[in-house]
Amino acid sequence: MTLHPTALTIAGSDSGGGAGIQADLKTFSALGVYGTSAITAITAQNTRGVFGIEAVTVQTVSAQIAAVLDDIVPRAIKIGMLASAEIVDAVASAIADYAGPVVLDPVMVAKSGDVLLAKEAERALIQTLLPRAHVLTPNLPEAARLLDCDQARTADEMVAQGRALLDLGAGAVVMKGGHAEGPTCTDRLVTASGVVELEQTRIDTHNTHGTGCSLSSAIAAELAKGADLETAVRNAQHWLHGAIRWADNLGIGGGHGPVHHFHAVWT
Repeated sequence: MTLHPTALTIAGSDSGGGAGIQADLKTFSALGVYGTSAITAITAQNTRGVFGIEAVTVQTVSAQIAAVLDDIVPRAIKIGMLASAEIVDAVASAIADYAGPVVLDPVMVAKSGDVLLAKEAERALIQTLLPRAHVLTPNLPEAARLLDCDQARTADEMVAQGRALLDLGAGAVVMKGGHAEGPTCTDRLVTASGVVELEQTRIDTHNTHGTGCSLSSAIAAELAKGADLETAVRNAQHWLHGAIRWADNLGIGGGHGPVHHFHAVWT
C-alpha cells in the first residue's frame, strides 16, 4: 500500500529538462510528492527551440498509464502535451475509471512558438478530456484557441472566457495571466461559485521556460497532498513565483531558460 502522496503526469518529454515530464517530476519532488509518469511524445529541444517531435505509440501510452494505475494509484493526475487526437482518445479511455482530481494543461504551443498539438487533436481534447478535468489551466492564447476567439485583453474578458470553458465541461478554470501586461501578473480561478483573483508581482526575466507545465503540476501536487482547490492554486502560484524569481540564478542555455524548481532547496 502506498502511504506517501503520489501524482501521475501524462505528458511529453523535454530533452532540455525545463518543461514537460521533466518539469512535472521536478515540481512533484520539490513539493514533496512522489511522481510517476506516462510519456506521450519525445521532443528534441533546448532553451532555443524545438527541433523534433516523435509521438509515442498509442499502445505504449495506454500501457504506461495502466501500469501506474494498477500499482501506484496517484492521488492526482496532471495531463500536459498529448500530440495527436489518437493519444488524446487513448488517455481519456485509460483514465475513464479514475476517481481522483485531474489537472489538464492544454499544451498547444511551445515558448519558442513551435506547435505541439495538431489541430484535430484540439477538437478531440475539447470533446473527450476537457469535460474530465477537475481543473483546466490555459494561458490566454490557449484559452482563445480552445474557444476559437480573440485573446482576452481585460480582466472581464478573462473571466468571460473562463466561464465559457466551464460551459464546455471543465470543473474549474485557472486563467493564467502571464501573457497579459502590467506590473502584476493576475491568475483568475473561475468556478461555478465565483472568481478568485491571485496576484503576484511580475518578474522581469526571459527564463520562463516550463512555467505552464510547472504550475499545473504544482496544482496537482497540492491536490495530491489533500488541499482544496483554491488552496492548491494559491500554494502552486506562490511556489512558481519563487521558481521564476530565482530562475536567473540557474543561467541555463542561451534562450528561454527554465524556472528554478528547487529554489527552496538549493540556490
